Parts: sequence; C-alpha cells; structure tokens
Amino acid sequence: MNKYMASALGGGVCWGFMGFFTRHLAAYGIDANGAIVVRCGLAAICFGILILVTGREQFRIRLADLWCFLGTGLLSLLFFTFCYFHAINMMSLSAAAILLYTAPTIVMLLSAVLFGEKLTKTRILAAVLAFAGCALVSGIGMGSSITLTGLLFGLGSGFGYALYTIFSRYALKKGYSSSTINFYSCLLASVGAFLIWRLQGLAGCMTQSGPAVLWCLGTGVVSCFIPYMLYTFSLTGLENGKASILSSVEPVVASLVGVFLYKEPMTFPALVGILLVLSAIMLLNQKAQDPGGELGKDPA
Repeated sequence: MNKYMASALGGGVCWGFMGFFTRHLAAYGIDANGAIVVRCGLAAICFGILILVTGREQFRIRLADLWCFLGTGLLSLLFFTFCYFHAINMMSLSAAAILLYTAPTIVMLLSAVLFGEKLTKTRILAAVLAFAGCALVSGIGMGSSITLTGLLFGLGSGFGYALYTIFSRYALKKGYSSSTINFYSCLLASVGAFLIWRLQGLAGCMTQSGPAVLWCLGTGVVSCFIPYMLYTFSLTGLENGKASILSSVEPVVASLVGVFLYKEPMTFPALVGILLVLSAIMLLNQKAQDPGGELGKDPA
C-alpha cells in the first residue's frame, strides 16, 4: 500500500471519530451547528500555523481561482453538513448516513465526465462493495422510513460531500498546495456557518472548563485538521474515485467506536458490512501493487 492510499484511509479513520467528539461537545452545550464552527474554525487555525511554518506564500491565491475555495468551503463542507443535519432530523441516523455515502459513486461519475477518469470494472466493483458495506454497517432497512424531502436532503449531503474532492482536484491542478486548499476551505466553512446560524454564547461554551477546551481542540484536530490534511494529500497521488472509495472506511470506524467505547452491540449485518468495505480496500490495494499502478497508469 503506497503513501497516498494510506493517507486516504487515514483520513477516513479520523473522520470515523467525528461522532465521538460531537457527543462530548453536546455535553458542554455545543450543538451540531456550533460543532461546525468549532471543527472547521480550529482546523483553519491549525492549517494557518502549518502554512506559517512551511511557507507563507501558500496564503496567496489568485482572485480568478477563488471559486475553487468557495466550492470546497461553502458548496462542500458547509452545504453537505447543512443537508446532513436536516436529513438526520427527518429520518433515522442510519438512513441519513448511507445517503451521505452515495458520495464515492458521485465522485466517480463526476470525475469520469470532468477529468476523464476511467470507470473500470475493478473500481466499479470496489464502489459497489464499499456502498453495500456502508449500508449494512449503517443498518439501512431496519424499519426506517424516508420522506421525499428527507431523501433530497440526504442525497444533497452526499453530493456536497463529493464536491470537496472535485473542487480540490481543480485547485490542485492550478498549483495550490493541500495546506492552502484546506486552510481556505475550513475558514470559509466556519465563517459561513457562524454568519448563517448566528451562534451566540459559543465562545463561553468552548471555554467554560478545561475539559471543554480539550474536547474542542480534539474535534478540531482529530476530526477535521488531520483527516482533511491526509485526504487532500492523497488526491495528489490518487485519482478521485479511488481516494473517495478508500475513505469509505469512515462508517466502519464509527461503528467500531460505538462498539468499544459505548458498548453498542455488533450486529451480524454490520460485521458483514465491515468485511465488504475491507474487501473493497483490499481490491484497490491489490490493483495498485500491479505494474503501472501509479497515478495515470492505474488500471483500476
């Protein structure tokens, strides 16, 4: 497994802890909307510090390229979160989660049209395995009902989630570093969320105690800064579709977090789902180890 595949997987693993941190933030009065500002805002600070250390010229962007960062920050991070929070209020968490994970398929289709990426049999099979695995892990079909409005919000979350990969690819092609992309994406998402929801008292909730500060730092660093840094780096060496499929390990990690940290039961369908997602990852990894497995030559 090369460093780019490992980075995409690492990003998915970190995203899998998002619910763990969100639950703890809720205990300090920080709701889901506030969590967006906390996660993205603190991640933006981290990326800003990283740029100060690695090269301040990375702060510079051309006005003509602003649309790339508006795409990753507002149309992706902020939009998909907005849709996802509405979806979970209209249907079960499992149904909302699996609609969110239509993203890898959307990424593959958009990348085929916009970037000429090949829809190979291997990649399609991996996407099917990953999607089926996510469905089983999420417990879809376990008595959940979905309204048309809920369905649209759910699909909107998947579409917005997919757009991060698409707009990031455009920004990378224009020569911007992954740190630049992530800094402006997180900054715009946090500012946008703060302006939309007019969150009052958020600073007080964040600083009310030492543990509250630590949980805020944890959610910003572990569930946003590190995964977006890893995932965006993976796009410098992987095609969009493959990176998106690999990151589908997120619901598997979230399920395991629930089992080991919250003593939630591990159902047989969830276990099968985990094996399917891992099978998709192994399938992509096997093809990557074949001759010509680097970006631009990968037969998968």
